[in-house]
Parts: sequence; structure tokens; C-alpha cells
Amino acid sequence: MEPEILAIFIPIIAIIGGIVMVIYLRKYENDERMAMIEKGLHPAELPKRKSNTSGPLRFSLLLIGVGLGFIVGYFIESNTNMGELSYFSMLFIFGGLGLGLSYIIEEKKAREEAMLK
Repeated sequence: MEPEILAIFIPIIAIIGGIVMVIYLRKYENDERMAMIEKGLHPAELPKRKSNTSGPLRFSLLLIGVGLGFIVGYFIESNTNMGELSYFSMLFIFGGLGLGLSYIIEEKKAREEAMLK
């Protein structure tokens, strides 16, 4: 298969796979609720799950760090003769700083929730 055709099929298959995944997740969630109703339980009486915001926070700060790493790597490469080393080093440094910042924010949030309880 030619690379051009393969490059077109990859996003199409990824989008179709995502849609099918969402459909099946909804279907199994509905099946679970129906089984609970058949057993005499009410789905509304179950405790609600807490939403966990740490994943999106971690991912967003990592991407911000990677973006800053690219910018700083570009400036270092244009002013010195380091080449690709400047990009890779800045990506790891700023990506790590982004993950460290997300850890600090999550710990602060956990301490505040623990104090409220």
C-alpha cells in the first residue's frame, strides 16, 4: 500500500474507532443500569463518582512545558551551535517543570479538600 493512501486511512480509522468506542461505552452503561433496575436497585441511589481533574491538568501543563521548550530550544539553537541537543534538552526540562507544577497544584488541592472534611 502506498504511503499517501495509508496516511489518509489513519485519521479516518481513528475517528471511526473513537465513535464506536463512545457508542459501546454508552451501550454498556445503559445495560448496567437496566440490570440494576431488574434487581430492584435504583441507579440514582448509588454514590456519585468524584470527577478527577488531575489528568487534564497534568496533560495541559505538560503540553505548555513542551511548547515553551520548543521556543527556548529554538532561541538557544539560533544563538549557539548546539543543534538538536537544544531542542531535546529544553523539551525535557520544561516538560518536567510542567509536570512538577501540576504535582504542586494537585497536592495543594488535596490539602485544601482534606482541611474541609
